[in-house]
Amino acid sequence: MAGSVGAPRENEMALFIAMNQFEVDPARGAEFEARWRERETHLAEVPGFVRFALLRGDEPGRYLSHSTWQSRSAFEAWTRSEAFRRAHQQARMPEGVLRGHPKLQTFEAVLEQP
Repeated sequence: MAGSVGAPRENEMALFIAMNQFEVDPARGAEFEARWRERETHLAEVPGFVRFALLRGDEPGRYLSHSTWQSRSAFEAWTRSEAFRRAHQQARMPEGVLRGHPKLQTFEAVLEQP
């Protein structure tokens, strides 16, 4: 499938992970989690999307959104898509839930094992 949105480019690993780190007011963690559960992510309709998880850290108020993609190009295509815009219209948190802006981190697989 060379050239399709979900397919890796030449010399690109077949796994790409995008994570956003959130610092949440620890007293409002349940509210933060509820907002994620209730929103429509629109990810299932996106070519190259593999899975999503919202992770709660051991440190109170620390969360990561973790999305796995077939390739970096699939993730980048999603960030330019209508599905991305629709999902992020619902993403606004009430004032005071977040302590600052999320921090995006991206990773390409250098080794994969089943």
